[in-house]
Amino acid sequence: MSHSATAKSSWKGSHVALMILGFILFWPLGLAMLAYIIWGDEMREMFKDFKTRIDREFKGSGCGHRHRHRSHGFERTGNVAFDEYRKAELERLEEERRKLEAQKEEFEEFLAELHRAKDKEEFDRFMAARHNASQYGPAGGSGSDNPYQG
Repeated sequence: MSHSATAKSSWKGSHVALMILGFILFWPLGLAMLAYIIWGDEMREMFKDFKTRIDREFKGSGCGHRHRHRSHGFERTGNVAFDEYRKAELERLEEERRKLEAQKEEFEEFLAELHRAKDKEEFDRFMAARHNASQYGPAGGSGSDNPYQG
């Protein structure tokens, strides 16, 4: 056997042991290991060739280059008028987004103030009812300390 034939041989002791163990535990595992031993090198070469072809296709068409810039913003189209229009529209939309964000914050503050005022009103009503109940004592009224019971 030559050196290249030995280097490509996948019939190593560990591979054979894994194959036997695979057949003992679950026969498809053993079968998969046998396939790896027999065709593993060819499969690796096939996948490497496939990856090389895919990389060459994407580099040739420029898709990889465009995809890189797409994540950072819009690339120029070559039409100056359209690029200026798109830039102006994007700026206008960004300004609208900022206005809507400010209005949302104002509305959330309004709701918080409304909630605080409602809580204050309910608390004042509770304190007034409690003050009235303690003023008359247990003999005058329903005899309950809870002003919400009727």
